[in-house]
Amino acid sequence: MSKRKRTSRKSGPSLFKRIVSVVTRVFLWFLMVSVLWVLAYRFINPPITLLMVLRNIERKTDGKPGKMEKEWVDFEDISDNMKRAAVSAEDQLFLKHIGFDVKAIEKAFQTNKKGKKVKGGSTISQQTAKNVFLWPGRSWVRKGFEAYFTLLIEMLWSKERILEVYLNVIEMGDGIYGAGAAAQAYFGKSCTRLSRSQAALIAACFPNPRRWTPKRPTQYIKHRQYLILKNMRRLGPLDF
Repeated sequence: MSKRKRTSRKSGPSLFKRIVSVVTRVFLWFLMVSVLWVLAYRFINPPITLLMVLRNIERKTDGKPGKMEKEWVDFEDISDNMKRAAVSAEDQLFLKHIGFDVKAIEKAFQTNKKGKKVKGGSTISQQTAKNVFLWPGRSWVRKGFEAYFTLLIEMLWSKERILEVYLNVIEMGDGIYGAGAAAQAYFGKSCTRLSRSQAALIAACFPNPRRWTPKRPTQYIKHRQYLILKNMRRLGPLDF
């Protein structure tokens, strides 16, 4: 009996150490791969996102053909109107925060706690991290990864790069991704030549681009466009 007890005592810590060792190695591998991945995308344009893949799977499930309209536009070639419209619509403190708008998150939390319509408090940095590196969803696990990747891109990318990637991968319609493809689809012109009104109309549809479209703006979208234009005037030029 005493020998068995001694054996079990010895095997216990040994098993625990092995588990700790495996978990530590997995964590370090994840840390290394994620940092290298984010660092690579500082210089390499993301070719595709998980959301794009999932949307195409949804289309095929519904019996529709695959659709992925996207055209990468470099930061300097994106209309200043589109940049300012995006910041005015989604994240007016974009140039000041380090990835998170605490007041917006608190406000969203209070709204959701009251049982009202679910409202997000995501910054452009958070949306970029989610769109490029993660899957769509609202779980706490995904939110944790989102916070981690948000901090990484804020540390390893410039604000210009974050906004450039955001405006090139964000969903802007059914099978339409990025400002370049959106400008062509809705106004038949280059993203470089978008007017203030056109950029604000595209940005007004950001919250639900598959429900709303700049081609047939509802009264609600027109009102959002008006507010975005107002914010653009108050925001002025973006000082990167």
